[in-house]
Amino acid sequence: MAGAEHYRLAADPAIQKLGTMTSNRHKYFRWTPRTARLTIAYAVVVPLILGTIAYNTDGKFDIRAKRKGDLISEY
Repeated sequence: MAGAEHYRLAADPAIQKLGTMTSNRHKYFRWTPRTARLTIAYAVVVPLILGTIAYNTDGKFDIRAKRKGDLISEY
């Protein structure tokens, strides 16, 4: 077909290196103090904070069937 060569994309070496590094990241992972802190923060602290907020506000707000001027909080 005429013109097939004009529409091929040139392979960018930086993008290919990034893709290779991303797909092989698990091979080169190391536990360092920084990665341990981040893992604990995202796996323990954040769910704990969100769970505490959800537990404290459970049933406090009823947004359905409210009219203008009614309070959102139940107590």
